[in-house]
Amino acid sequence: MEADHADEIGKCEAGGDTGPQPEPGAASSAAAALEHQQPWREQLTVRGLVAAALIGSVYSVIVMKLNLTTGFVPTMNVSAALLAFLALRGWTGALARLAARSPSAGAAARPFTRQENTVVQTCAVACYSLALCGTCQNLPAGRLPALAWPVARVVTRELVVGVRAGFGSSMLGLNRRTYEAAGVSTPGNVPGSVKEPGVGWITGFLVASSFGGLLTLIPLRKALVIDYKLTYPSGTATAVLINGFHSPQGDKNAEKQVRAFLKYFGISFLWSFFQWFYTGGSACGFAQFPTFGLQAWKQSFFFDFSMTYVGSGMICPHLVNLATLLGAILSWGILWPLISKRKGDWYPADVPESSMSSLYGYKSILCIALIMGDGLYHFVKVLGVTAKSLHEQSKLKRSNNRASRNVADLDNAAAIDDLRRDEVFSRDSIPARLAYAGYALMSVVAVVTIPVMFRQVRWYYVVAAYALAPVLGFSNAYGAGLTDINMGYSYGKVALFVLAAWAGRDDGVVAGLVGCGLVKELVLISADLMHDFKTAHLTMTSPRSMLAAQAAGTAMGCVVTPLTFLLFYRAFDVGDPDGYWKAPYALIYRNMALLGVQGFAALPRHCLPLSVGFFALAVLANAARDVLPPRYGRCVPLPTAMAVPFLVGASFAIDMVVGTVVVFAWHRIDGDEAALLVPAVASGLICGDGIWTFPSSLLSLAKIKPPICMKFTAGS
Repeated sequence: MEADHADEIGKCEAGGDTGPQPEPGAASSAAAALEHQQPWREQLTVRGLVAAALIGSVYSVIVMKLNLTTGFVPTMNVSAALLAFLALRGWTGALARLAARSPSAGAAARPFTRQENTVVQTCAVACYSLALCGTCQNLPAGRLPALAWPVARVVTRELVVGVRAGFGSSMLGLNRRTYEAAGVSTPGNVPGSVKEPGVGWITGFLVASSFGGLLTLIPLRKALVIDYKLTYPSGTATAVLINGFHSPQGDKNAEKQVRAFLKYFGISFLWSFFQWFYTGGSACGFAQFPTFGLQAWKQSFFFDFSMTYVGSGMICPHLVNLATLLGAILSWGILWPLISKRKGDWYPADVPESSMSSLYGYKSILCIALIMGDGLYHFVKVLGVTAKSLHEQSKLKRSNNRASRNVADLDNAAAIDDLRRDEVFSRDSIPARLAYAGYALMSVVAVVTIPVMFRQVRWYYVVAAYALAPVLGFSNAYGAGLTDINMGYSYGKVALFVLAAWAGRDDGVVAGLVGCGLVKELVLISADLMHDFKTAHLTMTSPRSMLAAQAAGTAMGCVVTPLTFLLFYRAFDVGDPDGYWKAPYALIYRNMALLGVQGFAALPRHCLPLSVGFFALAVLANAARDVLPPRYGRCVPLPTAMAVPFLVGASFAIDMVVGTVVVFAWHRIDGDEAALLVPAVASGLICGDGIWTFPSSLLSLAKIKPPICMKFTAGS
């Protein structure tokens, strides 16, 4: 059942069904055996770190935009690996041509290896991962990106899913606007529970919460990757992708992908630039085009010409896109119009629409119910799978089952490759004492600094988080290795409710939100590092260089991410529930903390029974996916994908369905070409639209407004 589930989610990066998938080691065996193995210090290069910083900065802008609009972020690992390959292959190719023209110039470049490619991709992803927002937390994670390519996502790590620190969720939930939107008279929503974003404290919090997770499971890396032979599908898929790049066929495919990426990057950027001229007012421009009429437009059913979400729809599987559309129809097409007719009966008519006592209370709580039901199911499931696997491993060791150890002898070439990978992975060992000392140092830093930043967070809350992190991190990393589902977000939510209730009415909101971000970061990053170690194992990259790349990328993210966030925060109207920059999960996470403080007393009428029903719906949907035969189970909608439109509207779901239609038609017309080019085209659309956000934010800060407002009104 786990294999079926992984196969279904593995289609996210390619946008649909693909042809036969290669074995993970097939693309790497022969080439790896012939390739000169570099010392670990040579795998870390200046050009690689520069490329990683540029790629990480670009993707920080892109994912921050996604965080602060819908919170729906597809995994970017595949396109990051592609850009890393393109950047350094282009650099080495340019130097080679220069050296050929003038040999005396001394411009010859050192070879670009798969190990350097792996290090650059890891460093770049570590940088922009700090900008991810934890919103789509329980969609199936690691979507086997490379296996769905013509090795040739998630998602997130799930559909992804980030924050880590909560720029679109727990951290933004501390600002004044979110405090006011939750209702200043709401019990527990006290005036002191506000902290406006600032570069200083955000950077300090990222440093205090991020680096500890890198060191949590270092002593167990060999056991998880080699002894237990966990698959870590996302790490395996990334390795297959990189190994495929560094093959003769990979060069030809990469050239085609480069042209497709650059072409659609330019189209997307120019289209976004063109649209900007028509947005000189409120609700103006192509993004408000009433595709299905004005009545449907009022309920957010329209195509808003967002290339970002069209590209996201091309990356994600058809099931995810159709589930978001189903959630949009269920909420904005049925539930909200019906509940709004009960205004004055089910909820007061004189309260602001953003209050939890109004229609927004239903939107928020029902969305939370779907996400929590989905998360709890996967949490219990992964714990069960982990416990079962550990028990079987223990029995295997006790029985000294030699037969299982001789399976590899059936294929001598594969066995030799495995032994060589194990040797390389074990050779550059990372001293356990260094990991223990570093973790102790980072815990002391966090215990001292976090209570200074947030007076509501007691020092013993931080001690408890750091004491439990290794245990929770091992459980999460082991489960992620089996199922590719990273449950760090669920641990974060548990910490949010526990700390909010523990701290009490006056301090509970801040303690819950900060504790959520801290626990989530510690647990998430340790599992992500194991994915990277699996990639290192299969590409024969030194674990030391991978750890150094992760640390360098995290340090870059601690600087780049706060600056990117504050650029958006100051340039745009972030947090406006009726605007483009809704940042919906900031209010959701604050409301979760308020529920932890005060319980369900403040909810509007019939909200609790409805939320119980939607919680049960999420659990039943997941159970059906696991119990039914695969041909039927894979058609059951994903609850978290359904939940996202409940708050942010239906328009982005329509964009994503347009993307899935494009991919479906492309596969029908030319499946081989689609398998090769869909990821590159989708990445180009996402990057072009995302990069336009940077100049548009600078124009906004400079008070330069678009010259035209294009609006649509009824003919009468």
